Amino acid sequence: MRTEEYADPLAGLDWSPGSDHSVDGFVRVRGARENNLRNVDVAVPRDAIVAFTGVSGSGKSSLAFGTIYAEAQRRYFESVAPYARRLIQQGHNPKVEMITGLPPAVALQQRRGTPSSRSTVGTVTTLSNSLRMLFSRAGSYPAGASPLDSDAFSPNTAAGACPECHGLGVAHTVSEASMVPDPSLSIRDGAIAAWPTAWQGKNLRDILTHLGYDVDTPWRDLPRKDRDWILFTDEQPVVEIMPQRDRVAKPYKGKFWSAKSHVLHTLADSKSNTMRERVLRFMETGPCRRCSGSGLTPEALAVTFAGRTIAELNGVPMAELADIIRPTTELTDAGTASRKLPAGRQSSGESNEVAVAITRDLLQRITILLDLGLGYLALGRPTPTLSPGEMQRLRIATQLRSGLFGVVYVLDEPSAGLHPADAEPLLAVLEQLKSSGNSVFVVEHNMDLVRRADWLVDVGPRAGEGGGEVLYSGPVAGLAGVEASVTRPFLVPGSASGSGSPDGSEPDSGVRTTRRREPAGWLELNDITRHNLRGLDASFPLQVLTAVTGVSGSGKSTLVSHVLAEVVGQELHGGADAETAGTGLAGTDEEQPLDAGDPGTPLSVGTVSGLHHVDRLVTVDQKPIGRTPRSNLATYTGLFDAVRKEFAATDEARARGYGAGRFSFNVAGGRCETCQGEGFVAVELLFLPGSYGPCPECDGSRYNPETLEVTYRGQNVADVLGMTVDAAAEFLVDVPAPARSLQTLRDVGLGYLRLGQPATELSGGEAQRIKLATELQRARRGHTLYLLDEPTTGLHPADVRLLMAQLQRLVDAGNTVIVVEHEMDVVAEADWVIDLGPSGGDAGGEIMASGTPADVAGSPGSRTARYLAAALAGGAL
Repeated sequence: MRTEEYADPLAGLDWSPGSDHSVDGFVRVRGARENNLRNVDVAVPRDAIVAFTGVSGSGKSSLAFGTIYAEAQRRYFESVAPYARRLIQQGHNPKVEMITGLPPAVALQQRRGTPSSRSTVGTVTTLSNSLRMLFSRAGSYPAGASPLDSDAFSPNTAAGACPECHGLGVAHTVSEASMVPDPSLSIRDGAIAAWPTAWQGKNLRDILTHLGYDVDTPWRDLPRKDRDWILFTDEQPVVEIMPQRDRVAKPYKGKFWSAKSHVLHTLADSKSNTMRERVLRFMETGPCRRCSGSGLTPEALAVTFAGRTIAELNGVPMAELADIIRPTTELTDAGTASRKLPAGRQSSGESNEVAVAITRDLLQRITILLDLGLGYLALGRPTPTLSPGEMQRLRIATQLRSGLFGVVYVLDEPSAGLHPADAEPLLAVLEQLKSSGNSVFVVEHNMDLVRRADWLVDVGPRAGEGGGEVLYSGPVAGLAGVEASVTRPFLVPGSASGSGSPDGSEPDSGVRTTRRREPAGWLELNDITRHNLRGLDASFPLQVLTAVTGVSGSGKSTLVSHVLAEVVGQELHGGADAETAGTGLAGTDEEQPLDAGDPGTPLSVGTVSGLHHVDRLVTVDQKPIGRTPRSNLATYTGLFDAVRKEFAATDEARARGYGAGRFSFNVAGGRCETCQGEGFVAVELLFLPGSYGPCPECDGSRYNPETLEVTYRGQNVADVLGMTVDAAAEFLVDVPAPARSLQTLRDVGLGYLRLGQPATELSGGEAQRIKLATELQRARRGHTLYLLDEPTTGLHPADVRLLMAQLQRLVDAGNTVIVVEHEMDVVAEADWVIDLGPSGGDAGGEIMASGTPADVAGSPGSRTARYLAAALAGGAL
């Protein structure tokens, strides 16, 4: 694009009502005040790729999503009938004076949270819908069978789900072997290990005695009929028991529970983690025997297409699926479709016109995924097993097939989680969207992608209250002249930034000048098998920083976050996987369903050595720090406990008898009961979108007036929650516990966040840095293994420098840090690199190269090598 085409787009502009700015090719924003935006005026071109840059929290997402996209959505909903609006989840009205030249908009935002194992590649892309329709209308049915609706081919519907496993394909059951581990024991001696202990177990034994069962004979010698009834019956007889206690008979009514009923009842209803964990030991998990793991009914599995069941087609890579359906798409003499099947003989609709139409649509949509390098994925692959990069490309593919024209696509970090080799097809996709007559607005931190944009909007200069200004809007090359931009030195190598790092300090070079560390030992795992890792041998150096690289889907996360975490966690905790920074032990989340993850691919590891070098294991991920607005930075890090104690220690609080609990907004007493301590109330309107507003009773403070009358250094507890981390660090500088927490938060670049900012408003990158800061404030112990999965996702390069400084501190303290990473500048700073490949899925799972960054950069078989070499050389590809 030529610079002169976009010179001074706001100069001399007539903002008066009725002025038409839609014909000059620009979207113009005036007076944007969303979140931290400071009355922003900006113009960006349509029919172009526009990149929005800036440090985390600078306001770029507030401009692109919170203002431009939100206004486009608001205008769309105004055209919808009022009655229909009630059925649609609507966004907020952006705080902006005027936007002109704005086409309809489509948003592709990052989705956070834990996906269900029922979610698959097919459901995310909606390809499963077409495949089910293909089997319903054009499948080959056995003789005498009736046509099935498409729902009958889905494991997620009542019509199609296997009644045994409810469509999950995985059965969680108990067996005699799991509940009676030692059959040589009698019931009196504790043969039924799955029964409760102490009095409850004795009660069940007494009931059996009353019912006439033998409790003194070894279990294996009891009749099969008796054993099955005791373990598996659903009957619950109630009998009168006459125990002798203190030589006095005290009768009571006792109800019998079989061992199976006790286990299932405890898992379903018990609120005790200890009880649930105990009975989980007696559960056996594996493929459902009734449906062979497909999750479908026998009737659905009897229908075939191209000689395969729908379960088989869901299990093949999409590249192979395309080859299977391609012959049908090429039929030229297709017959007429019919819903009536011939009586008494097998029927097939594979050559009718419906089959041709559906397979052509399927092939066209699958081809888009193949072009994005996802041909190795199967439609039945559960989404919890996908890498962030794979999920990102799947979402983009669903938009590509829409064929829309003249819309604005607003994308939230489309390159997040992508290896540089995977980002190149993404650039082609964005260009395709533009060439199809659309505008593409991307919030992006990947400088290689930003360089390829037609227009750049840089927001800053810093985060939070220090940001919210548009520093530059114009062709990319023009940013070189903007000294205040923190983005400039990363986009234009060799330039210096006037505002320094995100916190306002001067940036360092970002490259360690000292020599690379030498390993103090090795942690070696042999013959690893899980997902696409097959017989892999991996060696991790200790007390150094290791980066694990490779294209999306190559097996990096499986190796580090799953295999390594489980093996080390098993050794250290005897079954618990690892500590998650700031949250205790992973794998003990009460809300995690039994079917979470991918139980169909069990872990297999041969010999393991070097575990004695590790005393502690910590994982730091990007999962939210809380699921509700009640969770916030102050409560998660624990610093609010110290703040509440300081308030409780004041003379006024003591005189009133207020303890630390009085200053919690989560419990009755000190909180505002109108809003239950949330600070806001929901306002539901009949024909207009609902909204949230400050609580009319407490004005958003969360507390009742009596609590707010207690002050500490002139501020009440609500005032402290409203402070930024930077402001609170000065306010509490002489209070050791919160001061230490606040300093570590500043060290990772989070000084702009408010202490009471709800967890639901935090990005994945912010959540991860909060977890890291929580870990950093602990006492240094050394010999800890830290595992981080793509820690730089969602971070501006300047924020990456802050993060890397903290990771280097951990290693300098004698710890081991292993990061799964795509950012080549981070990999270049590592002491050791392990590169997986050569591709994703079944074509990956091999270690292509390992060694120092320079060693891997020179490896001919590594797809990472050329990008790492460029990072080491300090340039861009």
